[in-house]
Amino acid sequence: MKNLRWLLLPFSLIYGLVVIIRNWLYDGGLLKSREFTIPVICVGNLDIGGAGKSPMTEYLIRLLKTHNKLATLSRGYGRTTRGFLTATTTATAAEIGDEPSQFKHKFPDITVAVCEDRANGIQHLKKEHNLVILDDGYQHRAVKPGFSVLMFDYGKIYDPHWLLPAGNMREPFSGRWRGDILVVSKCPENISIAEQTSIAERLEPLPFQALFFTSIAYQPLQDINGKKAHISPDADTIVFLLTGIANPAPLVRHITSITPHIIHHNYPDHHRFSLKNIAKLADEFEACTAQKKVIITTEKDAQRLGEHELRAAVEKLPVMVLPVSVSFLNNSGPGFDQLVTAYVREHRTNHIIH
Repeated sequence: MKNLRWLLLPFSLIYGLVVIIRNWLYDGGLLKSREFTIPVICVGNLDIGGAGKSPMTEYLIRLLKTHNKLATLSRGYGRTTRGFLTATTTATAAEIGDEPSQFKHKFPDITVAVCEDRANGIQHLKKEHNLVILDDGYQHRAVKPGFSVLMFDYGKIYDPHWLLPAGNMREPFSGRWRGDILVVSKCPENISIAEQTSIAERLEPLPFQALFFTSIAYQPLQDINGKKAHISPDADTIVFLLTGIANPAPLVRHITSITPHIIHHNYPDHHRFSLKNIAKLADEFEACTAQKKVIITTEKDAQRLGEHELRAAVEKLPVMVLPVSVSFLNNSGPGFDQLVTAYVREHRTNHIIH
């Protein structure tokens, strides 16, 4: 794998040059970034893969939805549709993407929209909304968000900053200067002050950038329909783990802390499960003779398991969903909330005035 990365390095240099020139054109105003009069909050990261953007987006929804007419806007990665769409509660992952589907099912009272062209999407939404949260929009430079939350995966902090395709970076590490808040996600709950200091030295936040550390808060299991499950795995439970996410390692560590008996059906990020995948899982589950056994998947994967062609097969299995949320370390949650709500309050007021 390392040799392959070296072979891909020339392509990374070309990719990096293109990204640097593109960012320079936007920063210099030669390419226009569109600004909006309503508050626009962007949640993003610099590399590919799971940095915890979806849980952070959900945290912001909970924080802001009561006092705002709020909408989320995503690209809708992996969807079979095109253009601007607003989600209904019956929308599937194939129609709008797995993350938007998750947002709509968890927060049916807010507007969840998808559009490849985020500026066009915000233009549609601003007519009836006074706040838009952009999910994974950090590299979409055609929109200039009013406030950006930039996520960093704790497990990748010390990785080399190699650009695609040799590495995992979508843009150079210097792109972090556009963030208003930097969040290191998926930290151990007992992370030391010394390690936090070391990470801060690695990230080198600018004077205006607040730095926060968060961990994953695993919630009680639910069934596939979102209802609380009356089951608690223990050390004797065989867990069949089904994932199609970018970084399942934290989830595997969490389940390993409960039981060492894990059979992991691991697929690529955004994998569209097939009937063959489900049949393989069902056969292994049926063949297991343990008295205590359960199938566990993530919320994002559950959206793709809800596709029409899979539903009948999935409903025959005891699939449990493990929700996650964001937990701020160092009692820093109120400080984060204050920065976000202050931005929204100020810019929402400006919008009303104008």
